[in-house]
Amino acid sequence: MANFCLIIQYDGTRYNGWQRQGNTPDTIQEKLENILEQLYGEPVELHGSGRTDAGVHALRQVANYRIPRMISRYSCMEIQDYFNSCLPQDIRILAVEKAPERFHARLNAESKIYEYRIDIGRVSRVFERRYVYRIDEPLNLRRMREGADLLTGTHDFKSFCSNRHMKKSTVRTVYEITMEEQDGILYIRYRGDGFLYNMVRIMTGTLIEIGLGERMPSQITAAFEGLDRSLAGFTAPARGLFLTDVFYVIGNCDFL
Repeated sequence: MANFCLIIQYDGTRYNGWQRQGNTPDTIQEKLENILEQLYGEPVELHGSGRTDAGVHALRQVANYRIPRMISRYSCMEIQDYFNSCLPQDIRILAVEKAPERFHARLNAESKIYEYRIDIGRVSRVFERRYVYRIDEPLNLRRMREGADLLTGTHDFKSFCSNRHMKKSTVRTVYEITMEEQDGILYIRYRGDGFLYNMVRIMTGTLIEIGLGERMPSQITAAFEGLDRSLAGFTAPARGLFLTDVFYVIGNCDFL
């Protein structure tokens, strides 16, 4: 089998997330798989590194697909050009690379980085308003960093997951959370081994509530211990969230 890796960028505003769904054609995966079927003349399954939620954006999503070598007749550049000629303007293929046959975009992912953007400037942004969450009240960034330190590490994040019927393990490791303010935009970056449904948005909502003085940093510990969604903060809106990078450990292969 031939295995191809795609680097994808998209504005998630008008899409119902990454994953193909039976009740809507407006998902990133379905748009891409439809084009693959046009290209090769048969259905092709595309594996993404993760399932971004409805309205969430990606600066660098990674996906792969395998096809029999007998129909693998296009170069990487030809595949990229075909995608971009068919896709709407809010989805773009940044690169196509040949991957090792056993490479899997989700199963081989070592960690991911998500970035949440909050507009905290004196005057709200006009042109960025669809890609940031606006907060008019001042945020206590020192307290928020205290909360971020408590969220870092290996924990059971059940309280930070919107899926109440999650059957798999809800234990995840958050390696690092950083905050940087630049030109009135607060960037909160999360690097972890994987994230549960709405986990980043709930962590962000929790930190915002801490920054507004509505919650104490120590309540994060109580949320971990209580394993109950009601113990964590609100779910921050999807529009401020970006998948920015995916990292892999795949031996000596450096195709990514």
